[in-house]
Amino acid sequence: MTTSHNPSGEDSVIARYFKPLATDPGALGLVDDAAVLSSSGEDIVVTTDAVVEGVHYLATDPPDTIARKALRVNLSDLAAKGARPAGFVLTLALRSKEDAWLRPFADALGDDAKTFACPLLGGDTVSTPGPQMISITAFGRVPRGRMVGRTGAKPGDRILVTGTIGDAALGLDVLTGGAVAAALAQDRTALDYLVGRYRVPQPRNALADVVRDHASAAMDVSDGLAGDLAKLCAASGVSAVIEAHHVPLSPAATAALATVGLEKLVSGGDDYEVLCAVPEARCAEFARETERVGIAVTTIGTIIAGSESPRWLDAQGSQIALRRLSYSHF
Repeated sequence: MTTSHNPSGEDSVIARYFKPLATDPGALGLVDDAAVLSSSGEDIVVTTDAVVEGVHYLATDPPDTIARKALRVNLSDLAAKGARPAGFVLTLALRSKEDAWLRPFADALGDDAKTFACPLLGGDTVSTPGPQMISITAFGRVPRGRMVGRTGAKPGDRILVTGTIGDAALGLDVLTGGAVAAALAQDRTALDYLVGRYRVPQPRNALADVVRDHASAAMDVSDGLAGDLAKLCAASGVSAVIEAHHVPLSPAATAALATVGLEKLVSGGDDYEVLCAVPEARCAEFARETERVGIAVTTIGTIIAGSESPRWLDAQGSQIALRRLSYSHF
């Protein structure tokens, strides 16, 4: 993402919309084809996610919400690693360079970059005849050797998740005219809430230090709580028991539960909450710290020894069979 003395169409887009976002000195004002990110003796955590039109967002979604989602899904990864944001690079594959789309996109991206202290460092802009795509690689900082991975969960750890689960999947159902749209047709507030949760995730970066100080393993919930829990357990070489009735649901999701069933909520994805394993002795302090920053956290189960898939139990202790664990691209 560079500019030149004889600007091309790409250079003009960059100079007009994105150079003002490059506030970090290491971005070099976007006049070079590389950036410099100082580690300050810390480890640099790198994560990347792309959002593709028709897959991660709808063509009719407002450009400002698309920008926020593109950055926030990456910020969510950093939060689950216990990392503080340091900056990001951006790749845009666009069908056109219309101001009506790019201006609100860039303004929202700049607003989030400032809010989350994650400035633009560089990137690339290309044209495409197909679906638009926004790919972001984000960088974060953690004290040396302190990144929280997926491999540290131990039997006896409690399983905690932030926020509420299933809202985004229901929001997509609403936008595509699914069963939830009909079931909640008389509750405009609930419908708007669910759509908002789909379009604009709420990354839990305020919890990065808490996760780093107390969690033995963590990841963000992007593909579905059930599937992502299975991934964490597999990486740690453990299993889990989940009390399904303790999975936190919003009032809107609770109202839709009878229509869609639990499986859709825990496998739908796009939650961007933090899922973590916390030693039991640290759970009380973890809860106090999350309350202090105003983020809800719920204990939903326990890590156990074994290699079998996590077991999901209902309120009577009977096992729930989940046919689908998560969203899959393939």
